[in-house]
Amino acid sequence: MVRLWRHLWCDRATVRRRFPGALLSEVERRIADGEVRHGAEVRVAVEASLGVPAVWARTTPRQRALEVFGALRVWDTEDNNGVLIYVLLADQAVEIVADRAAARAASDAQWQAITTQMTRAFRAGRYRDGLLGALDQLEVVLSDAFPATGRNPDELPNRPALL
Repeated sequence: MVRLWRHLWCDRATVRRRFPGALLSEVERRIADGEVRHGAEVRVAVEASLGVPAVWARTTPRQRALEVFGALRVWDTEDNNGVLIYVLLADQAVEIVADRAAARAASDAQWQAITTQMTRAFRAGRYRDGLLGALDQLEVVLSDAFPATGRNPDELPNRPALL
């Protein structure tokens, strides 16, 4: 019941307060700059809450992140190196979903460290620091695994998706 309450009260206005337009623009620039230094594709999605049916069905943040990964076509990159950072505000949850090649770029512990850093920052109310810090860490991982080459099409939008 507590989870349902959180999801009922967390809305798009909550997202706009935590992730104002200036921060979204900064994230967009940071992703674009990072993708110049590595050959992977990064996408960020922020969702305020789940609908009542999803909460009643006990949809987990991971399950929803996998749905969003497919819906935003993060899996549809030429080199299978798309990475989604998914934030579900009502649950204060962060998930990283990586396509096949990208998933092999880091150990589970590395992915978890990025997620943990973001979650801690968000719980402390430091949304900017949490998201930008995660993008910095992600850039290091992806630059090592997918060094920039001459060919690097921008296959996914860099602007965070607000769901």
